[in-house]
Amino acid sequence: MFSSKRNIVFIILAGIFITNAIVAELIGSKLIQIGPFIMSIGIVPWPIVFLTTDLINEYYGRDGVRRLTLITASLIAYAFVILFIAIKIPAAIGISTVTDEQFYAIFGQSLWIIAGSIVAFLLSQFIDVSIFWLLRDKTGGKMIWLRSTGSTVISQLIDTFVVLGIAFWLPGKMTTAVFINAALTGYTFKLIIAIVLTPLIYFGHSAIDKYLGDENAHKIIQHSAEESLHHKVKE
Repeated sequence: MFSSKRNIVFIILAGIFITNAIVAELIGSKLIQIGPFIMSIGIVPWPIVFLTTDLINEYYGRDGVRRLTLITASLIAYAFVILFIAIKIPAAIGISTVTDEQFYAIFGQSLWIIAGSIVAFLLSQFIDVSIFWLLRDKTGGKMIWLRSTGSTVISQLIDTFVVLGIAFWLPGKMTTAVFINAALTGYTFKLIIAIVLTPLIYFGHSAIDKYLGDENAHKIIQHSAEESLHHKVKE
């Protein structure tokens, strides 16, 4: 029963993680402007991705995050292939309500975003998990907000600049000035959202602990910490 509950928690967190990551890829080609600042709408779901990353880190350790990261990157690549095929298949003339040009205008740019996101995603996630466990080891498991926000500060900086650079700057969709503006704006926005969502980390901990039982939840967290230390020694 306990093992089943543990698996259910992982499936729910993984579902939230994967859904937000893929949705971010699909909507990322739309740029929005807030005052003088420009950013991709695709950054909106990413704070949720990093929030679930922290919870998975806490209860399932480095291996849990790394496995889920590789699975998600593979699914993003799969979405890339499906979009590419969909773009190449011509629309039914006079029947389809969406023309090939309209479809490409939306999803053609998404191909660049997905390519950039896979690279950025892998880099940022592996950096996130390393910083998370570094801070957790230094604080002895205290100050959840510090390891959660601290790991996000660095990982989202890398994610934002890499994905916008590959998706918009390299193909010439953005000038260098606009790229830097959009990256800094997007990073600032994600950082603010991450800080605002910090209470959700505590809520998530409380909900998971209540569902698993405090004693069992503590054992899982302790096991994750021991595994992390073991990996650190091996590395």
